[in-house]
Amino acid sequence: MTIRRDLETLEGRGVLRRFHGGAKLSAGSSYEPPFGVREHTNVAQKRAIAEAVAGTIEDGETILLDGGSTGIQIAEALADRMVTICPLSLRVAWALNRSTSVTLMLPPGRARPGELSISGPDTTDYLKRHHFDRFLLTASAFSPLEGFTEWNTDDAGVKRAALDSAGEVIACVDSSKFGRVGFVEICGIDVPDLIVVDGGLDETSIEALTASSRRVRLAA
Repeated sequence: MTIRRDLETLEGRGVLRRFHGGAKLSAGSSYEPPFGVREHTNVAQKRAIAEAVAGTIEDGETILLDGGSTGIQIAEALADRMVTICPLSLRVAWALNRSTSVTLMLPPGRARPGELSISGPDTTDYLKRHHFDRFLLTASAFSPLEGFTEWNTDDAGVKRAALDSAGEVIACVDSSKFGRVGFVEICGIDVPDLIVVDGGLDETSIEALTASSRRVRLAA
C-alpha cells in the first residue's frame, strides 16, 4: 500500500506514468518535469551557480532574468543588490517581492499555468523595445552539438528574443542538463558570452564544453 501511494503521488507530479503491474518514468524531449519536482532537485548546485553569477553583476545594471528553479536561485542571490531586473517568470518576480533595493520591470504577456513563465507576442515585442545589460539564460538541456534547448515552444521563443535584447548573455545551467536535448532550439553552444555550470561535470565533458563555447566558469 505504501508503494502504491508513493506511485500515485509521483504520477500526480508528472514524474512517471503507471500501468497495470508497474510504472514507467516520463520521458521524451518535450517532457517537462513539474516545477514542484525541479525546485527540489540539485538545489546546492543551482545555489552555487547563482552565487557565481551574482558575482559578475555590478550595481546599476539592468538584468533580464530567465525563469525556472535556477532563475529563482539567482533572484534570491541578487535580492540585496542595486539593480533593475526584468523577470520572465512570475515565480522569479515573487522571489524578489521583499527586496527594497531591486527595481522590478514586469513584462506583458500571458503566464503559463503551473510554470508561470511569461510568453506570447506581447512579451517578445516588449523585449525588442528594450536593451538590457545582461540576459541570464536558463535552459532545459545543453550539449556541444545541439546547443541550448528547451521543453516548451513558447518559452523557447521568448528566450530567443531575449538573446537579441542584451549586451551580454550568461547561460546558467546545472551539470545534470549536460548532454541532453530538449524539444526546441534556443541557440548554439557558442552564443552565450559565458556559461556558468556547477562542478559536477567530468573532465571529458568539461573539455568538450570548453572547446565548443566562448567561455566556461565552474561554480564551486
